[in-house]
Amino acid sequence: MSESVYRFIEMVGTSKTSWEEAVMNAVQTASKSVRDTRVAEVKDLDVKIEGGKVVLFRAVVRLSFKYQSE
Repeated sequence: MSESVYRFIEMVGTSKTSWEEAVMNAVQTASKSVRDTRVAEVKDLDVKIEGGKVVLFRAVVRLSFKYQSE
């Protein structure tokens, strides 16, 4: 059985609607250029406020992916 190596990256996803959509946006964007993503961990949630209203949801997401062997 071969051993595996994984790496973590952090991304910030955004959405005008929800934190859940912000997380999905980060994962979907990463999946376009990073192969074999495995786990996403939400590290932090915050919002951008303008004029006393929430205008943007942000999620810091830690993603793991497996290194490909040659």
